[in-house]
Amino acid sequence: MDKKLRFGIVGFGNQGSGYVRMFLGQADPRMPFKRYTPTNCTVTAVADIDPAKREKIKELYPDLPVFEDYKEMITSGLIDAVITTLPHYFHPEVAMYALEHGIHALVEKPASVAAKNVREMNECAARHPELTFGIMFNQRTNPLYIKVREKIQSGELGEIRRSNWIINSWYRTDAYYRSSDWRATWGGEGGGVLVNQAPHQLDLWQWICGIPTKVTAICINGAHRDIVTENDATILTEYANGATGVFVTTTHDFKGTNRFEIDLSKGKIVIENNKATIIHFPEDEDYMNSKMDMREAMKYTLPASMGGVPMETEVIEGVPGEGPQHGGVMENFAAHVLEGTPLLAPGEDGINGVRLANAAQLSSWLGGIQLDNPVDEDLYLAELNKRIEAEGKYPTRK
Repeated sequence: MDKKLRFGIVGFGNQGSGYVRMFLGQADPRMPFKRYTPTNCTVTAVADIDPAKREKIKELYPDLPVFEDYKEMITSGLIDAVITTLPHYFHPEVAMYALEHGIHALVEKPASVAAKNVREMNECAARHPELTFGIMFNQRTNPLYIKVREKIQSGELGEIRRSNWIINSWYRTDAYYRSSDWRATWGGEGGGVLVNQAPHQLDLWQWICGIPTKVTAICINGAHRDIVTENDATILTEYANGATGVFVTTTHDFKGTNRFEIDLSKGKIVIENNKATIIHFPEDEDYMNSKMDMREAMKYTLPASMGGVPMETEVIEGVPGEGPQHGGVMENFAAHVLEGTPLLAPGEDGINGVRLANAAQLSSWLGGIQLDNPVDEDLYLAELNKRIEAEGKYPTRK
């Protein structure tokens, strides 16, 4: 392809610098494998307010234009799209400025901290349908999750009844939290594990299983760590069809687990160790319940060694590196702009995970009560601002 989409990157921290290396095909010392390099887009400018980082960019990439002000970069004529890699609170501000000045916007996860700000960004994007608005949900490029989602949407496994995801493999030490002043603060980051480590899984959970209508949560702040935000969260969800879900995540468990189970009326899916095991039931459970006596039904619950009837089992193996990840999202985004390819991660979807995180935090702040999803945006912000004011380090949020 001759034409490439020109990206400008806002922020040259860990993520932004990693994206520059990825575009240029360079190894990333943080990655055990080389990141996928997109073929239809490139980086043509970077913006950062930190003078030291701007000097570093000039040293490493002397041919790459550098800006102090992202607004100047957006209006420079050097880029077609921006990628925001700033702290979470600033994603809507940058994306809206880009969209209002004719530039496509790809925002990092989470879309922001408060759903109110994400909604405003979505409304801005809706006013500019001629532009592309996306979010960096790189896990949506994982072939394993794509195939599982297709299986469920096909209806061959029936209706979802229950989902359980335990992902407590985000081990982080106090040294990690001390590495940047904004980490695990209410005013700088807006929370802990639910806004930093787990947003991809919160997105996938809803992308695959649907958006819950009710949320109850217990979030423990500073569990075994010297921080003020949540690093241990247990979320219980309910859905319009009567299904339930549980999501458990922490950053203090030394040897964690990543296991996602989905129980359906005609099957069961277990995702662990980069593979999905799918059990196909002989009939829909509603039929077995109404038409089979207990003895007949029990034959399908017992192992073959005990006289049970074997059921069809299907295994879907994952791929090394779990797919193209960030580079795949960028390539798909560029293909949408250049060729009209369907967008894998529309920016509007970013509000779903933020709403769920807001609901979980607010439920816990109010004593673990059940809340409708989405929650009252102003009530959430009021409670968040109480915690920001108590920190005394950052301005409150609107």
